[in-house]
Amino acid sequence: MDTSIPMLLPSSSIPRPPSHPHLEWTPKRYLSDPQPPPMDDARVLEQEMAAARQLQDGKAVKKTRPRRTVDFNAGMGRWNILRKHRPNSTYVPSMRPAPPFVIDLLPPIAYPGNSSTSLCTKFIHTSTNKIRCPVNVVTWTPEGRRVLTGSTSGEFTLWNGLTFNFETILQAHDSAVRAFQFTHSGSFLASADQNGIIKYFQPNMNNLTAWAGHREAIRGLSFSPDDRRFATASDDSTIRIWSFEESREESVLTGHGWDVKCVEWHPSKGLLVSGSKDNQIKFWDPRTGAVLSTLHQHKNTIQGLAWSPNGNLVASASRDQTVRVFDIRAMKEFRILRGHKKEVCSVTWHPVHPILVSGGSEGAVLHWDLGGPEPTNMQSVTQPRATLSQAHDSNIWSMAFHPMGHLFVTASNDHTTRFWSRERPGDATSVFSGGGEKPPEIIDMSGQDDEDDAMVPGFSYGGTNKWWGKDEDTAVGLGDNSYTQRAPFSGDDPMGSDDFIPGFGTSDNLGGGAGPSAVAPKQSGPLPGQEEMWTADSRGESRGEDWGNRRGGWTGRGRGYNPNGARRGRY
Repeated sequence: MDTSIPMLLPSSSIPRPPSHPHLEWTPKRYLSDPQPPPMDDARVLEQEMAAARQLQDGKAVKKTRPRRTVDFNAGMGRWNILRKHRPNSTYVPSMRPAPPFVIDLLPPIAYPGNSSTSLCTKFIHTSTNKIRCPVNVVTWTPEGRRVLTGSTSGEFTLWNGLTFNFETILQAHDSAVRAFQFTHSGSFLASADQNGIIKYFQPNMNNLTAWAGHREAIRGLSFSPDDRRFATASDDSTIRIWSFEESREESVLTGHGWDVKCVEWHPSKGLLVSGSKDNQIKFWDPRTGAVLSTLHQHKNTIQGLAWSPNGNLVASASRDQTVRVFDIRAMKEFRILRGHKKEVCSVTWHPVHPILVSGGSEGAVLHWDLGGPEPTNMQSVTQPRATLSQAHDSNIWSMAFHPMGHLFVTASNDHTTRFWSRERPGDATSVFSGGGEKPPEIIDMSGQDDEDDAMVPGFSYGGTNKWWGKDEDTAVGLGDNSYTQRAPFSGDDPMGSDDFIPGFGTSDNLGGGAGPSAVAPKQSGPLPGQEEMWTADSRGESRGEDWGNRRGGWTGRGRGYNPNGARRGRY
């Protein structure tokens, strides 16, 4: 007896399994990575003639290699075109997992709901000064074309943000540079050092004025939203508020019981936050100088603070190996981030996405994604989104994102400045999944050992920048004090090498010398030559000795050199 149920539907409507399996897309063309274009014959001939001239002069032939440009514009041009022609306001083209599709990688602002496009975990470049010393602070110039670092030797070093090579160096302070910050308008730079000296600089590094602000080392400096005032934090346990135009002290904030290690002004309000060696985080009213609130969650020194771009959250880095995020709207702890094996030295926010990055004394860089759901009771601690466990060999004192958020730079006690970018589609050399491999030991000091005068093409930056949407008031009462510039390393002229970038300089300076419009810095007497300053071989190779133990120290007016008084590290 047939017990099957009769089928009442027509046979064409009965679903059938597919006759062919699901096909997954795999690339069949352009399987190799994009290669640089071949050099033209005229360029090759020019290099051969330059090498022949160097041989005739008895000089060693410098081996040149092309520099790569890594994600400089972040696809901003393609993003602007897409915004005009896309079918709707949320359309973003999807990328395939293959290297050629890197041209479709848009800037982080194009992916408002995808924080993974802001994880800068791909190692790009290591930059090191010829005179090796710890790098304490780092920042991007407001237009995002260059990176400025301040070191323990008191020097400002300028690195190109396009090809990450050396541009110029300046002896800005007599002691270690501890803090600096550009005004929001980008028209001025304020810096502070180990001796408590505060200095103003123009974007072309012309020193405007200098004065003693604190009796002891200044550890933090932060501008108000309108750039009219700035606050400094010092080891004398005080916070001072200064009038920028008048270089005058307005008020002194006392309340911390020990060294104040950091201070940050709210991005849009009259509110200060400071962290101290007394384990406390204090919020201040800069108008009255009163303490608004005090947080006691940390168990050790607070070494870094950072406001979120919207100003609702403040992150703190402490020696108790934790990073804590506080919501000032409720004045309570929002997240506690545990993942560092040693003390946490620095912390910074991504300019677009809710990504927090922290650097530790073990050399690790951890990316935290705070845009997801809050951790449950079973998982009370947020896990890092990405980990670079061997980003540096020592303490990471400072970190900074590019204003567009696609590049990341770290400064460390291991004497290096390292650049990081976003991962590429289909990149087989990614270190993201492996927990962060140690970057290769390639130290680039090219451009620091030639024999021409230093010249930075197009370094002068106009004061009409609207990046923050505010104009800078003209500074009044700034003195014309001269400053002392460090003797340039031999061969700092990038225009005479392959590292010159067309379009960044003016035609007046193509001869290698300073044109009529260039700023001629004042010098306090003759400076000794490179051979008299440092005892080293003439091959221009990397020097491995510590900066505080070099011989042949010299003293000029307003600065001295003490071979026995230098300390390694920041504290």
